[in-house]
Amino acid sequence: MRAITMLRVLLGTGAFGALVLTASVAHARSAGPAQAVIVPCSETALVNAVNWANAAGGGDLILAPFCTYALTSAHSAGGAGGPAGLPNIIAPITMTGLATEITRASNAPAFRIVEVDGPSQLPADNGQLTLTAITVSNGDAGIGVGGGIANLGGSVTMTAGGVRGSRASFGGGIYTDTALTMIASSITGNTATSDGGGVFKNAGLVTLLAGSVTGNTPNNCAATPPLATPC
Repeated sequence: MRAITMLRVLLGTGAFGALVLTASVAHARSAGPAQAVIVPCSETALVNAVNWANAAGGGDLILAPFCTYALTSAHSAGGAGGPAGLPNIIAPITMTGLATEITRASNAPAFRIVEVDGPSQLPADNGQLTLTAITVSNGDAGIGVGGGIANLGGSVTMTAGGVRGSRASFGGGIYTDTALTMIASSITGNTATSDGGGVFKNAGLVTLLAGSVTGNTPNNCAATPPLATPC
């Protein structure tokens, strides 16, 4: 009951806006992430759900089908990575949708959509982001890196989703320092002012399976020498 009450407050709804399907937060801290939360179709609900999952040491977020989560402001200073629309991912978090989109609102200030922080850069963090059937769009990191997703030492896996219409200096769509896996996903229509319009690999392993990286400017993929470009 205490966990359910906590989530009602976090998601800012008087109704049962989030549903705990398994163990309590205390159990998640001791035994690893073992919870799933249904996230209503609103910016506030998504931001609060990510904050909850980070605090719980990880969690599974079930996003609303056919919903566009429009982010109107940054909800993380982003550290060295610059501001991000969602709180930085510092724990193992999965987000599952169905034709779901997370986007920066057209009248919002510039910020990337999400930053994933891991131990190779920030030893205290264990950012592991898994996205399924979710599109990330319209991120803008300005002179920073990773307009859609900046993977700064963690890991990112995307299945049946995409990154589009985002901008940055390096990695308009995605910038990665460690592990990036894209399965049946598209990276398209992104722009970098320097290099890697679609994907910029600064380090680590990039795996692209049964997807497409097309229509990005000035190029689809780039990497820090002497690394080979990922596509």
